[in-house]
Amino acid sequence: MIRETEGSLDIATKRSLYIRAKKEIKKNWQVYVMLIPLTAFYIVFYLMPLYGVQIAFRNFSPSKGIWGSDWVGLDNFKKFFYSPYFKLVIKNTFLISIYNLAVGIPLPIILALIINHERNAGFKRVVQTISYAPHFISTVVIVGMLKMFLSPYNGIVSIIVNALGGTAQNYMAKPELFRHLYVWSGVWQNLGFSAIIYIAALTAVSPELHEAAVIDGANVLKRIWHIDIPGILPTVVIMTILSIGSILSVGYEKVYLMQNDLNGDVSEVISTYVYKQGLLSAKYSYASAAGLFNSVVNFTMLVIANYISGKLGETSLF
Repeated sequence: MIRETEGSLDIATKRSLYIRAKKEIKKNWQVYVMLIPLTAFYIVFYLMPLYGVQIAFRNFSPSKGIWGSDWVGLDNFKKFFYSPYFKLVIKNTFLISIYNLAVGIPLPIILALIINHERNAGFKRVVQTISYAPHFISTVVIVGMLKMFLSPYNGIVSIIVNALGGTAQNYMAKPELFRHLYVWSGVWQNLGFSAIIYIAALTAVSPELHEAAVIDGANVLKRIWHIDIPGILPTVVIMTILSIGSILSVGYEKVYLMQNDLNGDVSEVISTYVYKQGLLSAKYSYASAAGLFNSVVNFTMLVIANYISGKLGETSLF
C-alpha cells in the first residue's frame, strides 16, 4: 500500500508540474519563441559539430567520410604526444597565457578603480572612450599597425631610435620580443573593454561605506583596499576562473599574423600548430586530436580552478 501511495503521489506530482509548466509556457509564449533562434544557433554550431570529434580517433579520409574511415583509437594522440613539436607548442602556449593572465587581470581592475574615483565627469568619459576604442579594431589591423610602427626602415619606433643615436632593428623578427609585443598590444586593445565589468561591479558598492570611511579619516587608497576591492572580489574571482579555463586557447589569428621564420621557436602555439597541420597539411585526424587535447586541458583547468575557489571562498561558477 505504501509503495502504491508513493507511486501515486509521484505521478500526481509529475502531472502537477507538467500542468504548471504548460501554463507557464502558454502565458509567456513570446519569451520562448525568442529563445528559438538562440537554441537553434547552439544546436547547429555547438552540439552538431561534436559529431565530428570522432575524427580524432579515426584515420579520416574525406572520400570515405567519418563513419567510413578506419578507427585507430588513440594513435593520433600518441603521435601528437611523441611529436618533436609537442613540448615546444605546450611551453609557448603556457608562457604566453600565463604572461597574459599576469598582466591582463590586474590592469583592467586598476583602470576601473581609477575611473570610479575620478570626480571630473567629462575627463572620465574621455578616458573611457579612448580606452574602449581599440577593442573595436580588428586583429589584422592591430598586427598591421605593429608592423608599420616597428618597421626597421620607416617605422616611428625606428625613427626615434635613430634620432637618439641608436640602431634600428627588425623588432618583429626578434624572438625575445615576441611575447612582449603580443601581450602588451593585447593589453592596449582590450584594457578599456575588459574594465567595463569591473566598473559595473563597483557601482554596486554602497556609497554609504565610502562616506563612513571618509568621516573616519580614510584616504582613497585605504577606501579602495578595504571597500572597493572586497566589493568586486567575487567578480574578480569569476573572471579569473574563466581566464584560467581558457589558458591554452591562445588565439591563432594574431599569433599566426605575427609569426615569421625568425620567431617561430617562441611563437608556435597549439592553435597555430593545429591550423597548419589540419588545413595546410591536410592531417585532419592528427589536428583534431591536438585540438581535442587542448579542449580537455582547458576544461580540466576550469574545473580545478573552480574547485579551489569554492574551497577557499564562497565564490565559484558551479
